[in-house]
Order: sequence, then C-alpha cells, then structure tokens
Amino acid sequence: MKEKEVILTVEGLKKLEDELEQLKSVKRREVAERIKQAIGFGDISENSEYEDAKNEQAFIEGSILTLEKMLRNAKIIDDENLDTRVVSIGSTVLLKDLESGDEFTYTIVGSVEANPGANKISNESPVGKAILGQPKDHIVEVSVPAGQLKYQIVDILR
Repeated sequence: MKEKEVILTVEGLKKLEDELEQLKSVKRREVAERIKQAIGFGDISENSEYEDAKNEQAFIEGSILTLEKMLRNAKIIDDENLDTRVVSIGSTVLLKDLESGDEFTYTIVGSVEANPGANKISNESPVGKAILGQPKDHIVEVSVPAGQLKYQIVDILR
C-alpha cells in the first residue's frame, strides 16, 4: 500500500522538523530521567510515577514515528514558483462572500498544516476543494452543512 503524500509549505516543513528535533533531543531525555527517578522509588509494580512516565515515553516515541513518516512522504510546495492565474496549494486567495459581501483571505495548505484560526485552510476542505484550479474572478459554490455558499475569487497571490 502506497503511503499518503504529505503536502507541506517550506514553513510547515520547518515546523515539523523543529518539532521532531524537540521530541528527540529534549522530550526523550526528560522522560528517560523521569523513568530513572521512578525506578528509584522502589517497587515498580505499584508505582504510578513509573506508569505515567512509561505512558509518556510511548506517546513520544509514537509521535516521533508519525513525524518521521510525514517527513519521509513530504511534498514541498515552493510558493516562489506558484502560478497566480489559478488557485493551487500554497496560494493565498482573497474570497468575497457574495451573500454578505464579506471578504476573507485564506492560504491553501495541505491537511497537516491546516489552521482555520490562522487563515490556513486545507486543500481537502469544502472551500479548498471548490476553489482549487479556479481562476481569478471565478464564482464557486460550496456545499456546507448550513447550505450553499457562493464565493468570488477576488485575487490570487503567492
């Protein structure tokens, strides 16, 4: 089975690499020290400190494996060479809600980097899917649980 490609911006790649380095160099050492201290308390069969530290160790190791897999399968989006004629992953897009007249600016990113609070929406989200590949001034309809939304692509930036 082919592993899923992880789409990342250069910024997203750096963030994942930093997180991995933090887990490997700092968190691993901290949890190993906690395990060592807990063993020093004596009988580990009824030692909650030891259990907690072992659980945290398992979580950290799982996170490390997940991040390493994501980085192995990363496809980096170079926003320097983005075509601004159509919306693509890495594009920053100015959208106008045709019902309310409100305008929103979103950057289209892979699902790993999606953060609606920071105006980064996934290429797999309803809005992301609707606008991908569309040109400036195009009007798209997006199905959401509340009904249909209509947006105009006002501008496409890098």
